[in-house]
Amino acid sequence: MPRPTPAQLVYGSCTVICSTLAMLLLSQTSSGIGIAVIALAALGLGLLVAMTVPLPRPRTVARSEPAPIAAPQVRVPLHRETVAAATVESVREPTAP
Repeated sequence: MPRPTPAQLVYGSCTVICSTLAMLLLSQTSSGIGIAVIALAALGLGLLVAMTVPLPRPRTVARSEPAPIAAPQVRVPLHRETVAAATVESVREPTAP
């Protein structure tokens, strides 16, 4: 059985304390049997809350794999006419219709 985490202990303890106080104040009981029933109900509620707190996920270890080899970048040379035409097109002002 795994050990409870600190978060589970805190949530469960706070639930037991708060629910016990709330039930004692609301029921206004003074008999020993009534207090015992409330204490047992609070313990059960605290256990339920503590067990429903999400557990931390196990850590995954990253594998050390070699980095993928990048494909060499191929540069395509542009022709002078293509560069000149692109420059002229970008400089021209749009004509009004």
